Amino acid sequence: MDFLEKVLDVIMTKQIFGTAMVIIVTFVLISIFNKGIEKIMIKGKTAFEVKRRKTIIKLFQSIFKYVLIIIAMLIILDFYGVDTKSLIASLGVLGVVLGLALQDTVKDFISGTMLIMENYLAVGDTVTYNNFTGEVIELGFRTTKIKGFDGEVMIIANRNIDTIINASQKKANLYLDIPTAYEEKTEKVEKVLTTVVNQAIEDKIILADSVYLGVNSFDSSAVNYLINIHCNQDDRYKVKREILKRVKEAYEKNKIKIPYEQVEVHHGQDI
Repeated sequence: MDFLEKVLDVIMTKQIFGTAMVIIVTFVLISIFNKGIEKIMIKGKTAFEVKRRKTIIKLFQSIFKYVLIIIAMLIILDFYGVDTKSLIASLGVLGVVLGLALQDTVKDFISGTMLIMENYLAVGDTVTYNNFTGEVIELGFRTTKIKGFDGEVMIIANRNIDTIINASQKKANLYLDIPTAYEEKTEKVEKVLTTVVNQAIEDKIILADSVYLGVNSFDSSAVNYLINIHCNQDDRYKVKREILKRVKEAYEKNKIKIPYEQVEVHHGQDI
């Protein structure tokens, strides 16, 4: 019994019990904050707003987590007799020195915070940086990661973020040439293409201001009919594929020919 009492006395000291309680409370508070802020900021918002807000939520969650961890560490050190007031003062001086030595890092941190808070970038946006186009896959305090359409990843220091062009801030405007055989009646082709565009609008594949424009050019073997498609920037490649698929299906259904290159071979004696 004496042994158990001694063990219990050790466990119940503020160094052991207090440390354990501080760690538990810290992680509980972080968990509650993370879940609470997501519910508050996302509830009732559109998909576009949710994507924007998730980026800001991650920033707040990260800041709150590190602040709580630092406070918890100071409380635990105080349990062990460390003069935390002197430590905080020393950290303040050290922070000034590091700030001067790491100016670029500080600029990256400030720029990263501002670009998220000002809603300039969000994870999932399509951006262009020095002729490199891709999707933002990660926003950090120091760097931003962009994944190209071929799979390569570019890492950009946040202090250079002002040179990034964000294409997701506006709607995509696509012009699609639809090659059609010369022998097809113009009136019939225009009616079919107009129907395809209107049906895609009705199905919410494209936006309402999309429209068939008319004959655009004459090629050696085809008449090019032009349609103008408006959609969300992030969906432009998917929408283009869907519209071309629908046009082909409509042409097949209405027996409209899509021209293609043909090679005619002659034997010498038959020419």
